[in-house]
Amino acid sequence: MTSKEVKDLSKDQLNEQIAQERERLLRLKFAHAISPIENPLRIRASRKEVARLLTELSVKKNQQ
Repeated sequence: MTSKEVKDLSKDQLNEQIAQERERLLRLKFAHAISPIENPLRIRASRKEVARLLTELSVKKNQQ
């Protein structure tokens, strides 16, 4: 998801995306703990995506 797409989301959509991305991150971590996943950099990318979404949500809350 690009930064422009993230900025266009509403607060509710951001919360939904955060929940989905956290679930994806949790699944990746479990899969990696059981047996090493093919591309462990996906864990880092997922963590960064959660951070981007949380940052945008914080910005939107502070604007009100």
